[in-house]
Amino acid sequence: PQKTSFHRSQTLGYKNGFAFSRLPTVGIGGERLYVNQLSQAELDELSNQRPTLTYGQAKRAPPSGFIPAHVAFDKKILKFDAYFQEDVPLSAEEHYRIRQVGIYYYLEDDSMSVIEPVVKNSGLLQGKLIRRHRVPKNDHGDHYHWKDLNRGMNITLYGRTYRIVDCDPFTQVFLESQGIELNPPEEMVFDPYTELRRMPMRKYITPSDFDQLKQFLTYDKQVLRFYAMWDDTASMFGENRPYIIHYYLADDTVEVREVYKQNDGRDPFPILIKRQRLPKTFVDKKKTFPSCVMEISDQEVLEWYTAKDFAVGKSTTLLGRTFFIYDCDEFTRNFYHDKFGITDFQPVEIKKKPLEEVPQVIPPYNGFGILEDSLQNCFSVIPKPPRKDVIKMLENDHKVLRYQAALESPNPEDRKRRFILSYFLSNDMISIYEPPVRNSGIIGGKYLGKTRVAKPGSTTENATYYEPSDLTIGSTIEVFGHRFVITDADEYVLNYMESNAESFPVATLQSLRDHFRPRQVVETTAKSDIPMPGTSKQELDELIVRVQEELKLHKYSNNKNIREAFLQCDKDGSGILDKAKFSALCDSLSVPTNAFLVNKLIDLCSCGEDKINYHDFLRAFPS
Repeated sequence: PQKTSFHRSQTLGYKNGFAFSRLPTVGIGGERLYVNQLSQAELDELSNQRPTLTYGQAKRAPPSGFIPAHVAFDKKILKFDAYFQEDVPLSAEEHYRIRQVGIYYYLEDDSMSVIEPVVKNSGLLQGKLIRRHRVPKNDHGDHYHWKDLNRGMNITLYGRTYRIVDCDPFTQVFLESQGIELNPPEEMVFDPYTELRRMPMRKYITPSDFDQLKQFLTYDKQVLRFYAMWDDTASMFGENRPYIIHYYLADDTVEVREVYKQNDGRDPFPILIKRQRLPKTFVDKKKTFPSCVMEISDQEVLEWYTAKDFAVGKSTTLLGRTFFIYDCDEFTRNFYHDKFGITDFQPVEIKKKPLEEVPQVIPPYNGFGILEDSLQNCFSVIPKPPRKDVIKMLENDHKVLRYQAALESPNPEDRKRRFILSYFLSNDMISIYEPPVRNSGIIGGKYLGKTRVAKPGSTTENATYYEPSDLTIGSTIEVFGHRFVITDADEYVLNYMESNAESFPVATLQSLRDHFRPRQVVETTAKSDIPMPGTSKQELDELIVRVQEELKLHKYSNNKNIREAFLQCDKDGSGILDKAKFSALCDSLSVPTNAFLVNKLIDLCSCGEDKINYHDFLRAFPS
């Protein structure tokens, strides 16, 4: 009746955004309830599990570390040295055999194996005697454990008894760490028959007073070196040649090596005499002994060369060659001082004979080829072409001076021959060409190939050649015994010399100007509009046409011969002939000069009283 509040307490709530239920602590009217109160044990448990109630079940800590045996004892092996005895019933030399083995115990799976080292050519099946597995200990199903193994004990595996004599350091440390007291190690027992075969056989040979093995062991790789000269000047093309003599103390052999120098003209053969024992004195040969043998033995040799036979300053004959020793190295001096007490090792100075200077005699020129080109054969075995003036060749390439020349000969037929002489400015060579003349009886063509022509009186030591300054009008040139007279030249010759007047004499240039002056006058007259004084060009052309018609009436057909005759008669090429010579040519060629029109044409072509320009006259005779 004293209650004034009758509402129920709140059992639902929110925490951290989540709805949850809770047990009421008071009843209706606010009366405290003791039914839902927690005990002290539950309160203690809740105090420890408060984070679990708030954040959920916590992760359990991992259990304590556990390592399995196959990981903890991986590649850990106990090794015991043991042997067993095997009976040999069918042998008279041995009654039993001792075979050494190794017993391996694998800790990871408690397995065992027995392996015998393989001995080459033993005739026994060796190697793995017992494969790896758990070896049974008795008939009750027990297996051998590492606690059952110790030094100095017998162990029976599959009916065979093994004697364990020792173990390796790892096995000893492992067993002692496990509290096992190891027995002292024993010595390994060897097979008596094998040891017997290893003993060397006794040889009852009386030792000699000289021990070659001791000599080899004492003097191995010790070599005496001497520097020598071989004088071969007595023979043809012989010379003094240096050599190195090696004396090997290990076996008393001698070797002679050549001293190769760079560019000495010899093949680089390193050895003159290969390493061998060299005989010094032979035994008196019998008549039946062959004069030539492949090998020399001790029976044919009375004495061999030794270290005592070599000395500085003395000559030594080796296989027929005499070598003079003039020096040695430091090791050789020390050896002779310690062995023989020799102290005099003064080297001998070798004086080289000066080479005789042989003067180079150049043989006389034989006339074949160019002088400079033939001279190269005297300087080297493989002749090289003479050097050329490349700049001159490039500047004067394709520049040729052409002249007309006549052959000076007592034969009148040769005097009528005409030649074209070409001078090449690029290499100062001359070529001569003869134009072929029909029905002359002389085959024309190349008369002289391109070559340099020497002046008369020049020698091979001081050769002088023809130059453009020597080629003047009227000058005579001697070409290999033939004399040519220059009668004419190209206008290019005059133009070239005038453009390079500083390089040519004044007389040469003046001779060409005097020669070309009459021709220039004629050409000027021919090129002018009025061909002859008092006559127009049109009248001259009409007259030439009328003369050609009149010659057809006279049936004159010797036009080609008349042109050649006039050109041959005009030696200087001026185009002007004397009137008497002109008349004689016309009469010899049967030209109808008595005709009115022909006489009129001759009058028009006249130059003065006794000169006639035949160029316009020949226009009436077309070829």
